[in-house]
Amino acid sequence: MDDFWPVADVLAHLLGRWRVERSVRDLASGDEGWFEGATAFRALGRGGLLHEESGTFTWQGVARPAERTLRFLPGPRPGTADVRFADGRPFHDLDLTSGRYVADHPCAADLYRGEFTVRDPDRWRTVWRVGGPAKDLVLTTDYVREA
Repeated sequence: MDDFWPVADVLAHLLGRWRVERSVRDLASGDEGWFEGATAFRALGRGGLLHEESGTFTWQGVARPAERTLRFLPGPRPGTADVRFADGRPFHDLDLTSGRYVADHPCAADLYRGEFTVRDPDRWRTVWRVGGPAKDLVLTTDYVREA
């Protein structure tokens, strides 16, 4: 299952709309949740993308609207991205030239480690493992390009 699809330019690749399905598992409690929705990557000035995600998150049987916004800016090397939160704080870098990338994001005493894999031009996945004194989670997100 190590068959990854290389992406020469992550920003050009992500541009457009994607259907999103995310599972969230709390390894400490055994609770599981689910997000279903869509992500739109729209062009920003200076070559970046605005990532807007919205949908429904269900946790412990309760469904609620959920959304988030990120900024994908041109990275330090051609074809890479510098991913930022909506307020401009750094999140992680992203380089999919091999079709796979691992990024870390320290958050207080917790560590978020994300693995990004591209399967083909229309499917990619992120798996975030979150560990620390406050969290013990696995978040798996599948993206499928909308036609």
